[in-house]
Amino acid sequence: MPSLRANLVFMLSATLLAMPAFATRTHKTLATAHSRSSHKPIPRPKRLHGQQAIDPGRVTEIQQALVRAHYLSSEPNGKWDTTTQAAMQKYQADHGWQTRLMPDSRALKNLGLGPDYSGAINAKSSTFAAPPPVSTIPTEQAQGFAQASGVNR
Repeated sequence: MPSLRANLVFMLSATLLAMPAFATRTHKTLATAHSRSSHKPIPRPKRLHGQQAIDPGRVTEIQQALVRAHYLSSEPNGKWDTTTQAAMQKYQADHGWQTRLMPDSRALKNLGLGPDYSGAINAKSSTFAAPPPVSTIPTEQAQGFAQASGVNR
């Protein structure tokens, strides 16, 4: 007769081996499973990058500059129309730049429409004084500058 300990070990191992066989899964009904698989995510609207349109005031400035440069013959109207686009593309092509639908920054600068720094904090009060003459720099300091730069005096 097997011992009590052997019976316990046998029962425990049989229970551990049989547990996965008796484990039940919750089954979904066909309607529930079908509705989940046919659910499509809501598409997000595509996000546009870069400049999409030009401000009418800026268009007028560009048109005025193109008229001055003899690339546009019509009156500036503030609308980025096909005539203005063609004039800008021709201007950019004549200067060897890419012809895009939006104006190239080099073309705008060349037309005199670059950044305006007149409103900067120090634009009106800034003064750039000339550097002091070499004769006013102490000799030790001048020799140190020359030695650090590798220039022989």
